[in-house]
Amino acid sequence: MKFLFRSIYSPNRTLLRALGRRQFSDSAGVKAKRNYAENVSEYNTVLTSLVTKRRHFLLRDVYDDMMLDGVRPTRDTFEALIMGTMRGARLQDAFFFRDEMKAMGLVPEVTLYNFLISTCGKCKNSNLAIQILEEMKRYDVKPNGQTYVCLLNACASNGRLDQVLAIVRDMTAAGAELNKFCYAGLIVAHTNKMPRADDIATKIIELAEQSKGWSSLEASGNTGNAMLGISEEELYNLPTADFVHRRFFLYRQFTVYHVAFHACADLRNVEAMETLLEMLKNDGKIPDIFITVQIMRCYLNAGDIDHGVQIFEDYLNEGKPPVMELYATLVEGAMIGYTPRGMQLAQETLVKMNSRNFFLNAKVGSDLLLAAAGEKTGGYTNANYIWDLMHARKVVPSLSAVDAYYKGLKQREIPENDPRLQLVSRTLNNLRFRFGRGPA
Repeated sequence: MKFLFRSIYSPNRTLLRALGRRQFSDSAGVKAKRNYAENVSEYNTVLTSLVTKRRHFLLRDVYDDMMLDGVRPTRDTFEALIMGTMRGARLQDAFFFRDEMKAMGLVPEVTLYNFLISTCGKCKNSNLAIQILEEMKRYDVKPNGQTYVCLLNACASNGRLDQVLAIVRDMTAAGAELNKFCYAGLIVAHTNKMPRADDIATKIIELAEQSKGWSSLEASGNTGNAMLGISEEELYNLPTADFVHRRFFLYRQFTVYHVAFHACADLRNVEAMETLLEMLKNDGKIPDIFITVQIMRCYLNAGDIDHGVQIFEDYLNEGKPPVMELYATLVEGAMIGYTPRGMQLAQETLVKMNSRNFFLNAKVGSDLLLAAAGEKTGGYTNANYIWDLMHARKVVPSLSAVDAYYKGLKQREIPENDPRLQLVSRTLNNLRFRFGRGPA
């Protein structure tokens, strides 16, 4: 594919644009083979496919090819581009497409502005999110309820509690009711605010209790986004965004509980977590898989391996469907502190996970490799095993994970011609060149 060729040979892109590659061949047959799209409809199909496959780094290349082909983008084109950059948290590309859209005389609609605000939240740039709201007012684009919830959660990502509370006051003054996503944003804001308040655990529990009175109206204006395959959890950057489409993984009505349990795990506050668990049971509800994972994380992050293992075993003994996240959480949590017992438990869990045909994807594998690579002493068994599992399935870890693993290998007495070290070195250099950082 043409855009893939250009992404590989990025240093030549400026030269290719200057020369214009279309002049090198006048053969219609050669051109037809070279081009993967001829009109705006076909280009839109390509963009939609890239967004679905989460190959967000290629969106800019496809757009450049449209310009070279003289194909004029439509609103649908920019919708796919901006939605894709939101999902990939590519802030610079998102605003490039916004500017291109305006230069062609197309003012973004409220849905696209919401995507831009959401992108700011993913990139923890709340100041830019506020500027987007001001721009909407200048262009007479009326914000909807989602706009303010996007803005609330974007400010929460930065821990801007004062700004979040101001948005809440404006919403309530306008007669709007706080829904579950507003309460979730408030919990995130309290968690991310630095320095953290001494009573943060109390605040989380209070907000979880208050949220029980949120409006039961589920129709919050997300119909259009749902048609695009975007959930409100993804739009508002909640911890459950990657799991909302997984069947039986979570109950969506537990949104506030999800965020509260996730916050307690991050804070390593076992007491607050157990209070939330008691509240959940008093409501006549049982934890879903996501909450179970957060309970495990909380115990493990606090150094209580025994309780973490007990939660894991109780879940499996109840005959519930095993999921990779449970194994991965136990592996990562057991490696905290790199104790002999924890590293042994992590290794045994990795073997069990592999025996049940749970394969590491790029994200989970990279997280585990990054954690295992921090081991300063010992045989580096877990890091090597995780690398081997991913390499066997040709899954390439993230740059940060490979870099940490390479440094860990170099700290050990390994000869320069060792096949493993050479393979990791090549992979690291390829990733560094791909992301424009030069060789290691």
